[in-house]
Amino acid sequence: MGKLFGTDGIRGRANVYPITPDMALKIGRATAMTFGAGVNHGLKAVVGKDTRLSGYMLEKALVSGLLSMGMDVLEVGPMPTPAVAHLTKSMGAACGFMITASHNPAHDNGIKIFGGDGFKLPDSIENQIEKLIFDGETCPMNIPAEAIGRAARIDDARGRYIEFAKSSIKNQSLKGLKIVLDCANGAAYSIAPLIFSELGAEVIVTANRPNGLNINDGCGAMHYEHAAELVRKHKADVGISLDGDADRVIFCDTAGNEVNGDRIIGLCALDLKNTGRLAENSVVVTNMSNLGFCAAMKKAGINVEETQVGDRYVIERMRQGGFNLGGEQSGHVVFMDYATTGDGIITALHVLKIMVANGKKLHELINFMTEFPQVIKSIPVKDKRPIVEISALRDMIIESEQALAGNGRAIVRYSGTESKIRVLVEARQQEQVDFWLNKFLEVIERELQ
Repeated sequence: MGKLFGTDGIRGRANVYPITPDMALKIGRATAMTFGAGVNHGLKAVVGKDTRLSGYMLEKALVSGLLSMGMDVLEVGPMPTPAVAHLTKSMGAACGFMITASHNPAHDNGIKIFGGDGFKLPDSIENQIEKLIFDGETCPMNIPAEAIGRAARIDDARGRYIEFAKSSIKNQSLKGLKIVLDCANGAAYSIAPLIFSELGAEVIVTANRPNGLNINDGCGAMHYEHAAELVRKHKADVGISLDGDADRVIFCDTAGNEVNGDRIIGLCALDLKNTGRLAENSVVVTNMSNLGFCAAMKKAGINVEETQVGDRYVIERMRQGGFNLGGEQSGHVVFMDYATTGDGIITALHVLKIMVANGKKLHELINFMTEFPQVIKSIPVKDKRPIVEISALRDMIIESEQALAGNGRAIVRYSGTESKIRVLVEARQQEQVDFWLNKFLEVIERELQ
């Protein structure tokens, strides 16, 4: 049996296994069976997508698979991932699908699946779906013609999410703010500008003309410098860079300096604590967060819960502990009081609301922490051999841990969505970071390239 699901759904190069029409059809059929379609009449699935050209191909195949097993489908077209999660729950659907490869290039695509509660599926249900696909159990043609599902386009889906997002800050006026909004030529290209402008902000929009091939291309959360240039040019208050499916966001201040997820999570944690709304006086982050973040939260009397990398693990810990704020340095931020997954638009709204309420610029609000020098490198690899089996790399990790103990760290892991290995090195002095990073790169080049 193969392994389809990674840390964030199923992802790969479009039109190459497993991101093929044939597999999308099987995923639709297997998911419908898992949720009981054909037995329980009237079950619904919400299907959304980003702006990739391959989305048309995968959408039709996925929908066909769902319909063939008796599940009704509500199609919402290009829509942010968090919007699909919200609509799945609010419309009483059994499950929801987002066709996207998030921040990856246009030639990639993928499928994220949500349960009826709006949360990503647990491993147990993903395993059921995989078993049905690989055991060939998705083929029984026991659905009579009159029981085949129906598909409908939900024309007001955009408006539903716009009102939901604005309500997360109680429709707070953003009048007086000038923002640059980079939509990454992705799923939020039409919806995001409306949300911010309806609340009164002056919005300079960029990367909002998707052509199917330009998503994340030199723009969006992976290329904040695109927005930064416009912020400086237009003397804007802040730059907001979404990624391809708008579940993450990176900011820049008036000078065009990057403001990553650590500072945004910390800013929001301090605001929630000061207003008595930080659940369990805790915030959840991954082990990639800067040690300076942890020190700042400790100084403020806020407990920090750490998980492994991946927003699904952050959300899992938040649900277990009853926490309402968490996220990743990469820009996934989860406000559990409103959303069931990372939401770049809702995160941006909360940051802007804090700026208005305090009458301060972003750079003034984020000076609560001093970052340790940190470098994160992503290196392409031919294969993902278990790190424990690569003795030179394993020994290097042990050696660095001993050398940096108490004053830094090194984390080496494979990407869950790409054929890359990621290396994080953090220390009190930049010289230490450079030294250990170079040693890791030498080993990786020798052993994995």
